[in-house]
Amino acid sequence: MVMKIRLPQKSILTKKFIKEKGMKIILFLSAISAIIIIFSIIIFLFRDAYPIFQRIGLGPFLTGMRWNPVGQPPLYGAFPLIIATLLVTLGAMVIAIPLSIGSAIFISEIATPRVKIIIKPAVELLAGIPSVVFGFFGLIVLTTWIRISFNVPTGETWLAGSILLGIMAIPTITSVAEDAISSVPREYKEGSLAVGASRWQTISKIIVPSAMSGITAAIILGIGRAIGETMAVMMVCGNPAYGLIPQPITNVFAPIKTLTATLGIEMGEVATGSNHYYALFGLALILLIITLIVNILATVILGRLKEKQRKSKKKKPVISYEFGRKIKQTFYLLIGTIVIAILFITVGLLPTIGIITLIVVIYYLLRKISVKVQQRLAFSAITATIIIVIIFLGIILAYIVTNGVGALSWDFITTGPTNLGRSGGIFPAIIGTLYLVAGAIAIALPLGVGAAVYLHEYTKEGIITKIIRTGADLLNGTPSIVFGLFGFAFFVLYLKLGFSLLAGQITLAFMILPTIIRTTEEALKCVPQSLREGSYALGASKWQTIQKVVLPPAAPGILTGAILGIGRAAGETAPILFTAVVFSDFISSSVLQPVNALPYHLFTLATSIPGSQQNQAGTALVLLLLVIGIYFIAILLRNQFRKKMKW
Repeated sequence: MVMKIRLPQKSILTKKFIKEKGMKIILFLSAISAIIIIFSIIIFLFRDAYPIFQRIGLGPFLTGMRWNPVGQPPLYGAFPLIIATLLVTLGAMVIAIPLSIGSAIFISEIATPRVKIIIKPAVELLAGIPSVVFGFFGLIVLTTWIRISFNVPTGETWLAGSILLGIMAIPTITSVAEDAISSVPREYKEGSLAVGASRWQTISKIIVPSAMSGITAAIILGIGRAIGETMAVMMVCGNPAYGLIPQPITNVFAPIKTLTATLGIEMGEVATGSNHYYALFGLALILLIITLIVNILATVILGRLKEKQRKSKKKKPVISYEFGRKIKQTFYLLIGTIVIAILFITVGLLPTIGIITLIVVIYYLLRKISVKVQQRLAFSAITATIIIVIIFLGIILAYIVTNGVGALSWDFITTGPTNLGRSGGIFPAIIGTLYLVAGAIAIALPLGVGAAVYLHEYTKEGIITKIIRTGADLLNGTPSIVFGLFGFAFFVLYLKLGFSLLAGQITLAFMILPTIIRTTEEALKCVPQSLREGSYALGASKWQTIQKVVLPPAAPGILTGAILGIGRAAGETAPILFTAVVFSDFISSSVLQPVNALPYHLFTLATSIPGSQQNQAGTALVLLLLVIGIYFIAILLRNQFRKKMKW
C-alpha cells in the first residue's frame, strides 16, 4: 500500500509567500519612517535657512551680537540667543542634577518597596505636567515670588527660566539615572557589603561609580530636554526685544531671550519669504543641531553602558577595588569639572575659589567623622532631595487645584468662550484637543507598532537596526518647536494644507512616534521566545505567529505606549502653534479647518487676555486632569502588564 501525501497547491503557497513578503516590506517602511522624518526635518529646515546664510554669511549670523530683525537696518545676530539658551540650561542643571541624582539613589537604594511604589510614580507625574501648565504656574507664581523676594523690577528673568526648566528636567534625569543605578550587578553590592563596607560606602564607592556612564547619559538627556523647551521659557524669561546678553553675565535677574522663545514669539508674525522668516529657520536649524549633538552623545554613552552590561552577564563579575578607585576618580573629576565651570560662569573667579576651598574643608572634616555618622548625614541629604522634588510637585498641583476648582462647572465644560475668554467655557478647546489627539494616534500607532515589530521580529542587531533606532532616538530628542516649524514649512506651505487640523495631527503624530516605537519594542521583548518556537513548530508562518501569538500578549504594553503618546500629544503647544490652532469659539467641521486646543487656549489667556485669571486656572486644571489621568492609566497598565509578564 502506497500512502499518498497531498501537497499544498502552488497557488496557496504563492499567495502565502506574497503575503509574507508584502507584510515584511510594509513593516520595513514603517521602521524607516523615523529616519525619513528626521532627514525631512533637517532638509526642510536647511532649505529655508540657507537664504539667510547666503545673504549675510554663516559667520556673521552665528557671531552677531544683536538680534533686531525689524530694525533699520535689520540685525540678525544669533549669538546672544545661543548664549541665553546655554545660560538658562546651565542654571537649570545646577538645580536639576543634585536633586535628580539624589532622588535616583533614594528610589533605587534607600526606599522600601512600599515607598518606592509611591515615590516613583510621583516623580513620573512631574513629566506628565504639560509645559504650558509649568509656564502658567511660573508666570503667575514663580515670577511674583522672585520679584518680591529679591526686590527686583520684574520676576521674568533668567533665574525664573532656570528654576522652571530645572524642575521640568528632574523626571528625565531621575528616570535614566535610576535605571543605570538599578542595573549595576548585585554581585558588586554583595561583595562590597561582604568585606565590611557600610551601605553608604557601597553606594558612593561601588554602585554610583559603576553607573557613571548611565548617570552621565541622564544628565546629557536632561540638558537636551532643557535646551528644547519652548512654552515655559517663553512665558517666564522676559524676552527683551534685542536678545541682549545679561550684563554682567552673572546677573541671574536679567531678562533673557532664548532660541526657542524667539521662534515661538516671532514666527507667527513674520512674512513668509522675508529675511526675517529665513533667519528664524536658521535659528531652528542651530537649535536642532545642538539637540542632535546632545542626544547622539547620550545614545552613544547608553549604548556603551548596555554593551558593558551584556558582557558582565557573560562572565562572573569580580570586584576590583583598584578598578573601582579609578572609576570613582574619573567620576569625581568629571563632576568636579562641570561644577567648577558652572560656578565660574555664574559667580566669577574669586567666589569660585572661595566656594571650592569651603567644599574641600568640609570634605576633609567629614572624613574625620565616623562611618555611621557619614552614612546618616548622606542618607539625610539624599532623603532631602526627594522631599524637595515632592514639595515642588505638591506646590504646583496645590496652586492649580485650589485656584482652578472655583472655575469648574457644567457650563464651563460644555460652552464656548465669551468676552475674549474672560467668561464662558472651554468646550471648543476640549473638542479640538480630542480631534488633534485622535488623528495623531491614528497615524502614529500603526507606524510605531509596525516599526517595532520589524526591529524586534525581522532583524538581528546590526547596522540597519542601529541606524533605525538612532533615528527614532534623535526624533524623540527633537525640540517640539522644531516639529512645529517643520509642520509649518512642509504641511502648511509646501503641501498647501494650510493652517488646519490635519496639519496639526500629522505633526503631532511624528512627534509621538518614537514613544510608541520604544514602548512596543519593550512589550515584544517580554513575550517568551518559546511561544514563537511553538507556533513555528505547528507550521505557522512568521506573520501568522506575530499576528496571533506575539501581538496578543504584548497588547497591554502597546496600549501603554499609545496612552503615553496620547498624553504627550494632548499637552503639547509648540507643534500645533504654527500648524493647527487659533483662539476661537467654534468647533471645526473639517480636517482642513483650524481648531482651538486646551494648551493653546491656556497660553493665550495667560499671556494676552488680562482679567481672565479664573478661567486661566480652570483651563489649566482641566488640562492637567486630562493629561495626568492619561499618564495614571498608563502607569496602572504598565504595572499590571509587568505582573502578567512574569512567566
